[in-house]
Amino acid sequence: MIEIRRLFQGFGKTRAYAAIGRVLAPMDRALLRATNGKVGVGTAVGVRTLLLTTTGRQSGVARQVPLVYVRHGKGFLVVGSNWGGERHPAWTGNLLADADATAAIGGRTVPVRGRLLDGDERERAWLDVVAYWPAYDTYKSRAGHREIRLFLLEPR
Repeated sequence: MIEIRRLFQGFGKTRAYAAIGRVLAPMDRALLRATNGKVGVGTAVGVRTLLLTTTGRQSGVARQVPLVYVRHGKGFLVVGSNWGGERHPAWTGNLLADADATAAIGGRTVPVRGRLLDGDERERAWLDVVAYWPAYDTYKSRAGHREIRLFLLEPR
């Protein structure tokens, strides 16, 4: 499984991966929802993936997004890369407006509070997420002037 993940790590840096990822995201979301975070497109190839549910900051409606994560203490690091797009993904704005969310992971649902990381803490955490998913550095360069948001989801 590790070799398959390494293959995807390299492919993950390409624009083709971003295009395919956007198409597969709804299927990934559906699989993760149906299995409470046990099985998704990412998990099938050995990539740690959770299903984050936030509250829409304008609609008030629950919004779900599959995200690669890195364990960090008792919490999870998640990156608002938007595959290196010029705009922040909507889920990051939702989490800034209402930090309480849930993460479906490994068959369980964990209530979490999202905290935007900055400064030295962000820099140290960034090294951890890039070590797991090197494509984040590629996304960082594509994002131009936008600083990619990095959150720690802490169990509450």
